Amino acid sequence: MNARNTICAILCLALVLGSTSTGRGAWNKVEAKVSSESVKTAKTHLGGCILTSPAAEPPANLYQESEIIPTDEYKPFTKKLSVYGITLIGRDDISDDFMRRVAKTIKEMFPQNGTTDSELQKEVLRNLYRYKALIPLFRGKEHKFAPSDEAAWRVTKSRNSSCDIIMEGVPGQVNEVVEHILHHVTDVGLQNTFPDEWGISKSSKLYQAMQEAIDKKYYDIRQYDRFKDSEVWNRVLLQEFAYWIIYTSWDLRETYGPKEAEWTIMNSAELKSKLPRSYELFEATIPRIMISPSRSTLEEFIK
Repeated sequence: MNARNTICAILCLALVLGSTSTGRGAWNKVEAKVSSESVKTAKTHLGGCILTSPAAEPPANLYQESEIIPTDEYKPFTKKLSVYGITLIGRDDISDDFMRRVAKTIKEMFPQNGTTDSELQKEVLRNLYRYKALIPLFRGKEHKFAPSDEAAWRVTKSRNSSCDIIMEGVPGQVNEVVEHILHHVTDVGLQNTFPDEWGISKSSKLYQAMQEAIDKKYYDIRQYDRFKDSEVWNRVLLQEFAYWIIYTSWDLRETYGPKEAEWTIMNSAELKSKLPRSYELFEATIPRIMISPSRSTLEEFIK
């Protein structure tokens, strides 16, 4: 994860401050914003972005997908598409085709074909609904809010679990999409379904596996040190680590990148050999709930 994505992951602050500011002054603003937001959200949002209490009732049919419809529910965004408990929101510059491809990717992660444990899968989806998983979509790297929209976004963020964004039209598009879907699935769905295994907590198996990866120098967390004093720090470390475990176990990295990152393991065989605890955590839960999107669907993002 590069510096821009670090800002984005921390409470989606890049949405407010702009993603291209990398000077010391900009970082100071981010750090101050993190501190301020942490105080405000500590009681309502775990790790700065995950609702601590359910805020919606799951529907009878958990496998719902809506059309793309105009909305003023998630200001300053103007349209939404809901799929399997995750709501995608965009402004007018986001293409409908891109929103539909992201939704298709989510659907393929949760198959209804007998390959998974349907009851466990449904509970994960219920928690995505209950805790209102919300992913903002932005066009390109130059995304930012006008000052007049910042207050509206703070209201929207306060009512939902929104832990990162997806950008359309950027290099590494496949990884951009899969990574940020996984952040919301693990932060919201798995954290509330399997707190002992995937919880945003120092007592979870995920945390223990992460510590092993850090100790063995397969996961370099130095770029996150500036956020150590913030409540979001632990959540960001765990969400990124969870993504790396799943993405690597699905053997997507060697094909879709990134080639260089804070995570040095490239494929499932290497993960199983070097970090067996992490691989066992994946094997014990993920195949029972979800699968990798098809390569044909992922290829649609780079045609």
